[in-house]
Amino acid sequence: MKFVLASQNQGKLVEMQGILQSLGIEIVLQSELGVSVDVEETGTTFAENARLKAVAVMQATGLPAIADDSGLCVDALNGGPGVYSARYGGDISDPEKVQLLLSNMRGASTRAAHFETAIVCAFPNGDELVASGRCDGSIAYAPAGDMGFGYDPVFFYPAFGKTFGQSTREEKSSVSHRGKALRDLAVKLETYLK
Repeated sequence: MKFVLASQNQGKLVEMQGILQSLGIEIVLQSELGVSVDVEETGTTFAENARLKAVAVMQATGLPAIADDSGLCVDALNGGPGVYSARYGGDISDPEKVQLLLSNMRGASTRAAHFETAIVCAFPNGDELVASGRCDGSIAYAPAGDMGFGYDPVFFYPAFGKTFGQSTREEKSSVSHRGKALRDLAVKLETYLK
């Protein structure tokens, strides 16, 4: 069975293939089908944004579509940047977003934070599956490590004693929000496809 990933991100494709291929699912990027759908993320939750993308790509391709949305939620910033994580600070680089985050947290009494992911699979018959994952940690006082991307250099994971930016891809995917959401989706898809 063929599914389309509502993304241009090759890394996400590889990650999803690694978890879902055992179910006999072939996943392709929307670009491989000649489809370019750019969806405005107007949702107020990660699940709403993922659903907007999955439904739009499913409608454009006629195939089941999988989309995700994720972000960093910081207690001291009332859950921000949250659904705005990718757009935090406007059109600036990841290191600049990290510096803005650290600047906005100056003097904060708590550094608790979590990464959250929602994945939606939309089927042409109108059915939808929703999966989610969460990873709790805290915000470091300064970036450390050059692995990963985005906020990984300042996301400290207590069980590792280091940031995601200092963690290997294998370490991170074993505990990450996206890894948990993908495993949740795999279980739900296995049941759905029976």
